[in-house]
Amino acid sequence: MRQVFLDTETTGLSAEQGDRIVEIGCIELDGRRPTGRTLHHYVNPQRSSHPDALRVHGITDEFLADKPPFAAIADEVLAFVAGAEVVIHNAAFDVGFIDAELGRLGRPPLARHAAKITDSLLMAREQYPGKSNSLDALCKRLEVDNRQRELHGALLDAGLLAEVYLRMTRGQDALLIEAADAQARGPAHSEAADLGAYDLPLLRAGADEAAAHEAVLADIDKASGGRTVWRRVLPSEAMA
Repeated sequence: MRQVFLDTETTGLSAEQGDRIVEIGCIELDGRRPTGRTLHHYVNPQRSSHPDALRVHGITDEFLADKPPFAAIADEVLAFVAGAEVVIHNAAFDVGFIDAELGRLGRPPLARHAAKITDSLLMAREQYPGKSNSLDALCKRLEVDNRQRELHGALLDAGLLAEVYLRMTRGQDALLIEAADAQARGPAHSEAADLGAYDLPLLRAGADEAAAHEAVLADIDKASGGRTVWRRVLPSEAMA
């Protein structure tokens, strides 16, 4: 499926209070591989950035003075995302700003143009409960090189997000690739290995290991509101 990884920079934190987009960046992947297609625009927001926002992205009013307004790039943005799964980190924030810009133009919201909107922040919170899941934290955890990120930039961040997403979901992809490879090689290569000839030892956890495991489960329980899957598995199933 075609995916578009999208990021924006804005004049502030509140689209409802009139803050606007100053930069938008998109990177396209198809079948989890970069196509080389990108979209990047600086946007004249027709208002000044809040000092806190300026410290984050460093895009000055003077730099944006001769840039096009969002109205001038709206068709290009919508054509780029049309029919794709759009992946955004903290999607509610960026989608809120994009929808506000589209609303000013009398256009339908982003979700009406994209096939799907995926929030990678929600994915990360489920995968790493109780941990920091900012883009910088995920880059560090997943060993994505973000040394160029001295200031936030929409196209750079969209590229980092694509790398993070691929690493967060690579286990799923590996399973699909292995299944496809086995199917391509034919039934002779798809049969399960016979382990009957091997004497496989059963190693049981010691008391210290069991206590450490219980502590980890308690932390996950606390962070996830008691949704630890392990505790819902019968002991006999857990040992299988």
